[in-house]
Amino acid sequence: LMPGTVEQILVQPADPVERGQTVIIMESMKMELSVAAHRDGVVKQIPVQRGDQVDRGMRLLELEAPSEATGSD
Repeated sequence: LMPGTVEQILVQPADPVERGQTVIIMESMKMELSVAAHRDGVVKQIPVQRGDQVDRGMRLLELEAPSEATGSD
């Protein structure tokens, strides 16, 4: 992932996501880049906000397994 600016965040904490689903749209060098979920899961945390400058290696989204997210039986 190239350094850039977070333009849109398409998910919220507790949202289920599927591998390959676009979760964040970034702008880098006047190009729009889609960031996809790397696995199925539930959004646990989003440590970036719209307008944030991000660099290579930064964590943009934290996922947990669906069973971890339910929290109760």
